[in-house]
Amino acid sequence: MAIIGLVGKPNVGKSTMFNALTEKPAEIGNYPFTTIHPNKGIGYVTSECPCKELGVKCNPRNSKCIDGVRYIPVEVIDVAGLVPGAHEGRGMGNKFLDDLRQADTFILVVDASGKTDAEGNPTEDYDPVEDVKFLINEIDMWIYGILTKNWDKLARKAQQEKNIVKVLKEQLSGLNISEEDIKIAIRDMDESPIKWSKEDLLNLAKKLRKISKPMIIAANKADHPDAEKNIERLRKEFKDYIVIPTSAEIELALKRAEKSGIIKRKGNDFEIVDESKVNEQMRKAFDYIKDFLKKYGSTGVQECINRAYFDLLNMIVVYPVEDENKFTDKEGNVLPDAFLVKKGTTAKDLAYKIHTELGDKFIYAIDAKRKIRIGADYELKHNDIIKIVSAAK
Repeated sequence: MAIIGLVGKPNVGKSTMFNALTEKPAEIGNYPFTTIHPNKGIGYVTSECPCKELGVKCNPRNSKCIDGVRYIPVEVIDVAGLVPGAHEGRGMGNKFLDDLRQADTFILVVDASGKTDAEGNPTEDYDPVEDVKFLINEIDMWIYGILTKNWDKLARKAQQEKNIVKVLKEQLSGLNISEEDIKIAIRDMDESPIKWSKEDLLNLAKKLRKISKPMIIAANKADHPDAEKNIERLRKEFKDYIVIPTSAEIELALKRAEKSGIIKRKGNDFEIVDESKVNEQMRKAFDYIKDFLKKYGSTGVQECINRAYFDLLNMIVVYPVEDENKFTDKEGNVLPDAFLVKKGTTAKDLAYKIHTELGDKFIYAIDAKRKIRIGADYELKHNDIIKIVSAAK
């Protein structure tokens, strides 16, 4: 399961975002370091389920299907707010950064309203562009610190063994950075690591961060009147990043209202289904939410997690089955499992993900939609339904 990390300074709505993504209550407070230990929960990537296309009723096991939308679980980590100097230990920064080691991608949560300063304290007209700059710098410097620990010794070892990739992989082992990521990052560097300067190593840390920890910028509190101009500034300043206007508070309010049976959500809209539970104050709140949804199309929260997996991590959804005609497993469950896999994953790779023996004794696979036989090297497509044929018992 790929892991997504929520990163931001204190008091930007990060814990509210976590709750909106995971429906698991985390402590929410209007003061720095509300979150001392990382909150871990399960969020959901959403994708159109093939059940509607096939005209079948599915029985999901590892995920859930609601109105033809498959909800696929992923792990979400929310750590305490970072402040400038976190990589040097300010605000318990090293601990909080270390909590993010295993994350595959980050959602950088910033306060688009501009009402919190760099430390997360209330203020006026603060520029969220500065937040993104310092947060990226903190992560770069954190990776740089891990990379350069005992560097002279490491450089000599790499020179002797003539395998800089292996040495760097070992040094960065806790950061979930692959050998392929390292090869791409050092491609234009001098072959002799002993010659690498401090500037070279800092640039390498930045490259590794970009390649191995891609980020989405969540411009949170987008419902505030001052947010629109700041969102445009963020998009202008960070053209290489996906910037999504979000209101975690509105998303959480909608989830709680739906859970209470007050509303029914329909895509990115909703309708009130129990008028008896709605007072005048709530009606005004719902009108306010309707206006926000008309303006931005959604609360942005689900879009953040979907685009993190589909756009940044280049993943697709595939459905392994035992019976290619009924699209079922051995127990007769229709479209039982949804797997998130990287684009480029082959039929044989999928067999190994299901079970090692299936991969070892792979014979061929069947594309259940097209009812055709496919080979080990067939690259899976989004929403493929695949039967693995293996000699495994």
